[in-house]
This record gives sequence, C-alpha cells and structure tokens, in this order.
Amino acid sequence: MSFESMSAPISPDDRAVGPPERLHPLFLLKGLRGSLRSLGGAYALVGYLAVSGRWTTALFAAVGIILFGVVRSLVYWTRFEFRVGRDEIRIDSGILSRRHRSIPFDRIQDVDITQGPLARLLGLAEVKFETGAGGTGPDADEGVLHAIALARAAEIRDLIRASRGAARPRGAVDAGERPPVYAMSLGRVFLAGSFNFSLAVFAGLIGATQTIGQPLGFDPFRESFWRDLVAASGPVEQFLLAHRLSAIVAGFALLVVIGLATGVIRTLLRDFGFRLDRAEAGLRRRRGLLTRTDVTLPVKRAQAAIVASGAVRNAFGWSEMSLQSLAGEEGGKGDHVVAPLASLDEVDEILAQIGWRPLPSNAQWRRVSSAYVWLRALALAPLLVLAPLVIGINVMALKMPGSVLGVALPAVGLVFALALVARWIGWLRTAYARDGDRMLMRSGWWRQRLVVLPVAKIQSIDLTENFVTRWFGAADLRFGVAGGTLRGELIPAIPSAAARELRDDLIASTA
Repeated sequence: MSFESMSAPISPDDRAVGPPERLHPLFLLKGLRGSLRSLGGAYALVGYLAVSGRWTTALFAAVGIILFGVVRSLVYWTRFEFRVGRDEIRIDSGILSRRHRSIPFDRIQDVDITQGPLARLLGLAEVKFETGAGGTGPDADEGVLHAIALARAAEIRDLIRASRGAARPRGAVDAGERPPVYAMSLGRVFLAGSFNFSLAVFAGLIGATQTIGQPLGFDPFRESFWRDLVAASGPVEQFLLAHRLSAIVAGFALLVVIGLATGVIRTLLRDFGFRLDRAEAGLRRRRGLLTRTDVTLPVKRAQAAIVASGAVRNAFGWSEMSLQSLAGEEGGKGDHVVAPLASLDEVDEILAQIGWRPLPSNAQWRRVSSAYVWLRALALAPLLVLAPLVIGINVMALKMPGSVLGVALPAVGLVFALALVARWIGWLRTAYARDGDRMLMRSGWWRQRLVVLPVAKIQSIDLTENFVTRWFGAADLRFGVAGGTLRGELIPAIPSAAARELRDDLIASTA
C-alpha cells in the first residue's frame, strides 16, 4: 500500500466515496512555508528582541516560531484526507473542528493541475477542482489538493471527465498529438516580452536609481557614473566630458534595456511552452518555465472575450486575447489569457473554437459623447488652482527665487494640456457597436481594449447619471454578467437618449 493510502473504510458513508488518501509528505515543506509566512508579527518581536540586545531570548523565540510552524503543518497534514468515489470527491479537513466537504463530479467544471519547479522534479502536482462556487478566505482552499502524485492527479481528472461523458472515445487522437489551436514558439515568447515593457516599471527604475542607487553608487544619470565605468577607454571618456548631456541620454537608454529585459524574463517564466488545445471540456492551456500549469477553461463558462493591445503592439498587428470566465484564473483573476501575442487571424480561430463569430471588419461603430473629454477637464480643473497655490507656498516658505514659479507654473499648464490631449486621442477610439447578438466595446489609445460581449450573457444593465453628467446630457452603461459585473468595462458618456434606447433594446433581446 502506498503512503497515500490509509486505513480501510470504516463506515457505509466511507465505502461510498472510496478509501481515504493523504497528501504527499513533501507537502510539509510547503505547509511550513505558509505557516511561517502567516506569523509576521512574531518576526517583528524577534527583531525587536535582537535590536534590544536580548539575543538569547530572540534565539529562543525564533526556534519557537519554527517549531510552531512545523507542528502546525504536521497536524494539518495528518488531519487532511480526501476520498475519491464513483461520482464524488470528499475532502475532510480541520484540526479541532472537522469539515467534510463533498463535491459531486457533475458540479466540477474541470480539474486544474499546477506544478512548481520542485514538484516537477519529484513528479508531484497541485490539483484544483473548478466549481461554480468560487470562494475566498479560509474556504478558498477546500477544493484544492496541494501535493499528490502527478499520475494520481491525472487519474482523478480522467475519472471526473469520464463521469460527465467527456471521456475520450476509443481511437481518438490525444490533444497533445493534434495541432494546437494556438502555440507560442520561443521567438514569439521573447517578442511578447519586449512588448511587455511597462512605463510603470520604467518610472520605478528611475525612482530606484535616485533613492537606493545613489548611496550604492549606481546612478546612470550622473556623469561620474559613466566616467568611472569607461575610465579605461580614453575616447569614450573624452566624449562624455565634451557632451555632458550624453550621460542623461545613456542613463535613460540603460533603464530602457533593463525594462525590456525585465519584461522578457517575466514573460519567459510565465508563458514558456504556451500551448492552447481544444479539449472535450473546453480550451486546455499549458504554460510555464519553472511553474507549469495545466488549466482547462470550459467553453460554456466564458462570459466575454477581451482583445487588448497597445499603440506600439497594434502597429505591428499583435494583440493579447483573454476570456472572462466564471472560473477563476491564477491569482484569483477572472480573465484567462488564451493568447499572449496573437494576430487577428489567430484571434478569430480561438473565437471559432468556442463557437463565436470572428471579429467584424465593418462594424457600425458609434463614438461616445464629447462629454468624455470635458468631464476629464472638469476633474482636473482644481489642479490648475491648487498646484500653483502649493508651489507658491513652498517657494515663499523656502525663500526660493521667483524664477522657480516662472518654470513651475508653465509646467503645470503643460501637464494639464497633455492630459487633455491624451483624453481626446482616447475619445477618438472609445466607441461601441451592436453586432447582431453581441455588443462590441472598444476604448483606449495607448492601452487599447476591445470587448466582445454576447447579449445572451448579459444579466443586468446599470444606467448611471449624476448632476454633472446630466448637465452634459450623458450617461454610462455598465453590464452585469453571471458571477458579477463585467470588470472595468462600460460604455462611458453616451448621449442620455441613446443610452436608454440601447438599454431597452438589449433588455428586450434578452427577455
């Protein structure tokens, strides 16, 4: 009998759901890490004792924390069991208060398998049972087997799929042997990483060089940094001395290279070996370099398709496609990325696989009201008063020369103007269209999004107005789908009459 098998069934109820099994003993390492992570206050106590010079007490406290984590993980492991029956899985957990959770197979949408680096070496996997229940907080992990043998995980997945009539027919070709719906070569992974350069990361790098970098001697915006770096090269040093501005240009160039490298590394770790297949239960996605995930998105749970791009990425004809689903994505997100870098033809192919029509080439787009721009101008208007006031107070308090105001005030006006220009450019692309049995919504200029929402998926429609928007004669429409409101997606600043007409039309279509 393997280490996962325990005693024989002891009650008719036990016999109905099969013999009890345990997690792999190496779960203790993961459990210990989780236990120690939850004791943040105890670490502060140890640090306080150490700083106070009470090293012996701090040492005993640290040992006590580790022992508590070990005992806690061991008790959890001994008290956690799962039983796999013919038509349900039961998970028994809890130390003092026992919880017996039964999950019928027909309630399980699919089984997601995840392997970290160590788990891949040891042939282990984490198994999550996707149901419509969701859940957060202490109940969130009740449908998860944190560490079992990979072969056993595959057996459980096959058993659940077979119980739903999704078993593979005799002679059928395995999904891994069929051409994938979408796949990423290593070259495309690197290309996707280069597009994932973030302005937020770039700003963070600049801030880091000016705070942490200066004490460490790493400030690429200072001439001395580059002069010391190229001291052995006479011509380069002379160039830097003759062109002091070149240090700033080189500093920005270095941070751009670091930002690009960061995007490539993040994408490589997440999307290496990305493959999307059409499985019996839906779309099966496998990806990851160190942590390998194997997730199936049931087609019937897809609520909307989101095609995202950017000003640069779109110029090369690339987009990222994701599906909003009732099933939670990794990290609790609801959007499942099904194509990190895809052409429009590949997007249409994925839509075809879930039974949706391709994106239209001649949609009748209706641009939102110009109130979209003016409302932003009203929101930013107080800054034109407050910013000069704050700057003036600081100039007087610090006894700065009046020339500072001569530079700061035009800068405030320039920022305000640039914000409005960016909003106006975004307004040119913010539009909506009724495409038969679905709604199309697009927005953004620098970060572009196109949402495809089938009318049949709409559960509710919120029409929002306030005294300011009513003055402009505009309203917002937000759509609710099963599982919650479509996150972050709405049609803003529609003329009020058009908003009511669209709402009534959509309600009549879903009735």
